[in-house]
Amino acid sequence: MNKNIILGISASIAAYKAPEIVRNFVGSGVSIQAILTPKATDFIGRSTLEALTGNVAPTFKDIGGHDYLKYIKLAKKADLIVIAPATANIIAHIAHGLASDLLETLVLARGCPLLIAPAMNENMWNNDITQENVKKLKSLGVDFVGPAKGDLACGDEGTGRLASIEDIIAAAKKIIENK
Repeated sequence: MNKNIILGISASIAAYKAPEIVRNFVGSGVSIQAILTPKATDFIGRSTLEALTGNVAPTFKDIGGHDYLKYIKLAKKADLIVIAPATANIIAHIAHGLASDLLETLVLARGCPLLIAPAMNENMWNNDITQENVKKLKSLGVDFVGPAKGDLACGDEGTGRLASIEDIIAAAKKIIENK
């Protein structure tokens, strides 16, 4: 599947699953560009993603004005942007057109489908504001996979868990095939 995917990673404890998502995509012949939100680097090391993708995993602070255009071009040539895990915060930012970091900027500049895989506490997921943001994004053609039900990082059990890696990969492949 000779495609280009941007994998956005936001600041969730589920970010530790990102390397396995990358491995699955790369194993399918997909070229991956990992983009982390600034706080995502508290949960997953950029060097791990860079080693697995063969590409630098930049944030806004890493690039200057001229290089910024390079990443806008990257968004334009992407076949799909996948955000996994996606926090309530990044979902809200995207729903309201904010571009406070590189990932959000690429989402606004994209010319391709967007797949969001939420991961958060069940109360955050069920919050009326989060649900309104999800509803808005779905009405704009954004696809979602998950969240799943199960044990959550906070010790609770409920809906909010990152969808399985298999489900994320399957959803991405389906979107790309139907593009």
